[in-house]
Amino acid sequence: MSSEEGQVHSRLGIRLNKICCIGAGYVGGPTMATIAAKCPHITVTIVDLNEARINAWNSDSLPIYEPGLDELVRSCRGKNLFFSTDVKKGIEEADIIFASVNTPTKTQGVGKGRAADLRFIESVGRTIAQYSTRSKIVIEKSTVPIKTAEAIARVLTANETSGGTIGKKFWILSNPEFLAEGTAMKDLDAPDRVLIGGQVDDAVQVLVDIYANWVPRDKILTTNLWSSELSKLVANAMLAQRVSSINSIARLCERTGADVKEVSRAIGADSRIGPKFLNASIGFGGSCFQKDILNLVYIC
Repeated sequence: MSSEEGQVHSRLGIRLNKICCIGAGYVGGPTMATIAAKCPHITVTIVDLNEARINAWNSDSLPIYEPGLDELVRSCRGKNLFFSTDVKKGIEEADIIFASVNTPTKTQGVGKGRAADLRFIESVGRTIAQYSTRSKIVIEKSTVPIKTAEAIARVLTANETSGGTIGKKFWILSNPEFLAEGTAMKDLDAPDRVLIGGQVDDAVQVLVDIYANWVPRDKILTTNLWSSELSKLVANAMLAQRVSSINSIARLCERTGADVKEVSRAIGADSRIGPKFLNASIGFGGSCFQKDILNLVYIC
């Protein structure tokens, strides 16, 4: 796959020993810390224009809390895990770039209140195009609507060159996160699956090989780009649907004298259904379900 010292991909021409993640938030920080811990041969740099956030990542008081995150960051920081506000340098020095920025629901314009606001992810594409001096693999880590990669590709391909053996080219992959608040580090350490979508097998294999340092290969699923983008939204919609369903059953239980907890336990014992996301409540929580469902409805 690679040439001398195993650092440069023989066909894609990208360096394999450095990763840059744009976005030092809830997804980017824990994910990159895990990669750094599991892949000591790879240097991982997380860049963000928010200086206060980067300072927090470099301090003893991290900007987010997840059980196990603090210890992991301390073990890698300054060795092969770095946090910086120098976005230009991060992009120039790494050929594997994760885009992990916020994609909130739009508050104005077409699709207000439903569609995802893609300003930040589109800005990442423009920034990568601006500072790239060689070929890159660009990986969508943010939750995005299907076909977002197409918009990013338009920006990046306009900056491709054909000089030399390979020239400057960009390959876009989708690698959505499936983290739950409170168990994010466990989810990263032993994931149910890792999903990687792409159109070029060599580029997909680069990311597969990174995850294969600790994730069994039968849990690394590869798809086309669009299936990967859509799967994240569908997964959250299906989970939210389970919560909504048991909430509806809870109302029926109140009218009939049944106990919804007992009903939940009874149906959850069915291996075809399973026990998760069957706790009745006032609704589903978290920061993603509502925006992702709204986004999915808007796409439909």
